[in-house]
Amino acid sequence: MPDALAFNLNFLHPLMMWGLLALSGYSMFLGIKAKKTRTATAEDRKALIKGQYGRRHFQIGSIVLAVMVLGTFGGMAVTYLNNGKLFVGPHLLVGIAMTCLIALAASLIPLIQQGNLIARKIHVGLNMGLMTLFLWQAVTGMQIVNKIWTSRS
Repeated sequence: MPDALAFNLNFLHPLMMWGLLALSGYSMFLGIKAKKTRTATAEDRKALIKGQYGRRHFQIGSIVLAVMVLGTFGGMAVTYLNNGKLFVGPHLLVGIAMTCLIALAASLIPLIQQGNLIARKIHVGLNMGLMTLFLWQAVTGMQIVNKIWTSRS
């Protein structure tokens, strides 16, 4: 692989993940609005239903799931292609754990749609943990980007 292409591929994963972090935040906002819609008074619910927050949360969440899986394995692939190995450390391990968390959270959707409150609470807890780890990943990821940027010759 040409050196310029390999160097530029290093930045595709971080850019994708920053966009995904923003999209995940938007999905969280929609989830909060969907809960407000479910728990609102009859009068307030009429106005909130027009926003279709639950449907939008489901759609954006599906996109977040797909991009998270592709981004995780894409980042690993680029690292392997550029270095011939993966660097097993906190950033990699937490990224893999995040992919597992989002898959578990998504797997609860059928139960949530059936009205299972415990599944809903677990879904929220998993995703709050995911968002916390995602913010930490953003910091460690930028440290990695800085190392790549400063080591270029």
